[in-house]
Amino acid sequence: DPTSEITVKVGLSGVDEEGAKRNLTAEAAHWDFDRYRDEVKRQWTNALAKAPIEETDPEVLANYYTALYHCYTVPNIWSDVDGRYRGEDKQIHTAQGYRRYTVFSLWDTFRAYHPLMSELEPERTRDWIMTFLEIYKERGELPVWELAGNETYCMIGYHSVPVIYDAYMRGIRDFDHGLALKAMVNSARGPQDEKKRYAELGIVPAQEFSESVSKTLEFAYDDWCIAQFAKEIGNYEIYEEFIVRAQSWKHLFDPTSGFMRPRRNGGFPEPFDAYQVDFNYTEANAWQYFWTPAQYDIEGMQ
Repeated sequence: DPTSEITVKVGLSGVDEEGAKRNLTAEAAHWDFDRYRDEVKRQWTNALAKAPIEETDPEVLANYYTALYHCYTVPNIWSDVDGRYRGEDKQIHTAQGYRRYTVFSLWDTFRAYHPLMSELEPERTRDWIMTFLEIYKERGELPVWELAGNETYCMIGYHSVPVIYDAYMRGIRDFDHGLALKAMVNSARGPQDEKKRYAELGIVPAQEFSESVSKTLEFAYDDWCIAQFAKEIGNYEIYEEFIVRAQSWKHLFDPTSGFMRPRRNGGFPEPFDAYQVDFNYTEANAWQYFWTPAQYDIEGMQ
């Protein structure tokens, strides 16, 4: 009968079936669909009210609040209601004093999304940082692009670093600062081959690795964040090391063209087209990556 209504409840867990049952019992205890709808509407109204705008144009309002809505769709809670979760070491752990999250597309989110959420959701941001640090404990590296308790490495950089530093500077400091710095440094130093070559040469060499310009520039920005965080917590030895690494963007600057360009066997390969999107850049071209050092070294670009 096409006019019939069927109500279905679904419980999810990254641990086991019993965890899914407990989550379902805790989060969907009744069968009243209208009650769920009203409660969700209330929750979304409260969330979207955290960043109101003065605007009357319906199209602008729809675009703005749709974008804000998207900000709250991920990351998702990964730990069960009893705190259990499946870690990146494939073992079952229990989150204590925080909620474990998943889906961190950090290459996409570190510049704008995370600073926004640090302002709108400081407690949630603290849980995200705790998640980062627990991931480091589980596998020796901060997340790059984490999904459902797995590292995908589908993008570049080590952009957990700026998220932690930015949150710290906004007053979100209820986490282990020494552990955070250790995790940052170890993530910067390896184990990937391009990180090791970058540390040796000050660049990611184009004859050895794809996306060499983007990787060099983003590594350098992350290094600057490590330096600043180290300075803030009083570790000047790490500050001195990484503030030098942060200048690596200059090794790619071509004064003739005015762009950051790949270095192949020490030189700039020809021909060069600043508009060309190729394997030297990550989903971009030289025009777009020209601005990367401006995130932290405007004076150096002058």
